[in-house]
Amino acid sequence: MRTSKTFSIQFWADLKRESNGLAPIYARINVDQKRLSISLKRKVPIKSWNADKKVYAGNSAKAKDFNRYLDLSKSRIYECYQELRDEGKVITSKAIKERFLKDDQKSHSLQELITYHTKKIEHTLTEGTIRNFGVTENYINRFLNSKKNKDILLSQLDYQFLSDFATFLNGYYPQGHPKAMSNNTVMKHIQRLRKMVTLAYNLEWVDNDPFRRWKMSFDKVDREFLSDSELVNLADYNFKISRLDRVRDLFIFSCYTGLSFVDIKNLTRNNIWLGDSQGSKWITTFRQKTNTKVKIPLLHRAETIIKKYDGHPVTQISGSLLPTLTNEKANLYLKEIASKAGIEKNLTFHMARNTFASTVALSNGMPIETVSKILGHSKITTTQIYARVMDHKIKTDMDAVQERLNEKALKISEEQKALNKIGKNMITSDLDYSKLTREQLIMKLNQALASK
Repeated sequence: MRTSKTFSIQFWADLKRESNGLAPIYARINVDQKRLSISLKRKVPIKSWNADKKVYAGNSAKAKDFNRYLDLSKSRIYECYQELRDEGKVITSKAIKERFLKDDQKSHSLQELITYHTKKIEHTLTEGTIRNFGVTENYINRFLNSKKNKDILLSQLDYQFLSDFATFLNGYYPQGHPKAMSNNTVMKHIQRLRKMVTLAYNLEWVDNDPFRRWKMSFDKVDREFLSDSELVNLADYNFKISRLDRVRDLFIFSCYTGLSFVDIKNLTRNNIWLGDSQGSKWITTFRQKTNTKVKIPLLHRAETIIKKYDGHPVTQISGSLLPTLTNEKANLYLKEIASKAGIEKNLTFHMARNTFASTVALSNGMPIETVSKILGHSKITTTQIYARVMDHKIKTDMDAVQERLNEKALKISEEQKALNKIGKNMITSDLDYSKLTREQLIMKLNQALASK
């Protein structure tokens, strides 16, 4: 008795139902020479349909998208066939069609989700965040291509997909980088994918969240910052090249205000206001990243830099408070600045914000709640990553402890001597009072006083 079954899938365009030059596409399922057709709910220009290869002809974006949909549909039909076989059910063309159509009513693909998510964040997130999502999407596509796929149904996303994606990223060497991605970079890409999948789950595009058992594992990283001496030396260094002098000033301004590069770039004269009758100046602005309002009293160094560039040609034309440039150029020049100023650390503009939190604020006694407010953090736990204890602070605190210990030891010694002197006058015995503990001596004195 024959138990194996022949099974094949073929696409075809129904030219008899052509309308305005477009023909509907069908998938023909053949099981043991019994066939049925499934409408794929797509139409193709008749002149673009390659009847021999059963694909949309050409290399245009539209052709690639259409053929990707065909590949995805074929993959899902094969999956329906496999599911029925694994479940021990009778495999017929009708059974496969019913299984496919049932799933097709609610199925969405990963590329569909990416497109939807991209449109959703277009006007709600910052330019930098949108760019970061774009980088993650690029790596998702590279990963799918490595699996010989261009897309995958959301219903096929599982823990293994996530694990394989993480493995792919861990072994990927980005162009221009000397080594593979760090674990934290990999986790950020996984985190962005997770946000997209969570959106799909909330939209009810998927029944299960494949991330429910996934645990993020970020490595703890110490954020670099300038020490007191490095900060002062950099601020006082005489740069003869104007572009380096200007970028140094922008960096120092960030060190004494805690503002990021983009927030400094957005500052105008309207962001400066008087805080009290004594003429103290404040900056009030909104952080572009979180749209959080921040109010910062100006320290002397920061105010001096503002005065230095009052009337600068760039500020006159742009209307900005300080003469800024692109973030890429600023970070490029900071490498040159570090070399000339003798700073061996990898100087980046974000290090200025770290320096404000660690060196300027926390190490000088500013409460962490105040630092959090100035930095525009919505959670104090975000600020706590800056609250590391520095070596000089440890030494200062330990010296204070030693001083208190010395004072206590001296006080106890003097009390002991006084008690010995009093004891000799009050107690008539052959005891060596110098060998008694302080507590024993006090007890003896109390007993002598009680007997008198």
